Amino acid sequence: MEPTTPTTTTYAVLLPGDEGAWERATAEQRAATYARHGEFSRLLAERGHQVVGGAELAHSRTARTVRSGADGPLVTDGPYAESVEQLSGFYLVRSDDPEDLLEICTLLADGDGGVEVRATVDPEGDPA
Repeated sequence: MEPTTPTTTTYAVLLPGDEGAWERATAEQRAATYARHGEFSRLLAERGHQVVGGAELAHSRTARTVRSGADGPLVTDGPYAESVEQLSGFYLVRSDDPEDLLEICTLLADGDGGVEVRATVDPEGDPA
């Protein structure tokens, strides 16, 4: 039996957060959060994962939502869903070891917050 080659997949690491808590955070609390993200990036690289994209997102109050309406597109101000937690940022990570990726993501899942990790889908419909 031939050994199987791990499949490299791109994962979206989605970072929901309480925007009010972030706005109330002190400079020291924000610096600690950014330091955790630096450590997250360092561990990804050290353990063979590749960050291929990502960004911190502006506050959801700056969002615009586009929907299809009976008379054409309808553009509204604000996020798609009204809730305390909004998507605050994301990483796109290529990895052939999703379990290790999840382990590293625990760095960002502190306190009440969580991290959602999802495989992306390639144009043919298979996980990328």
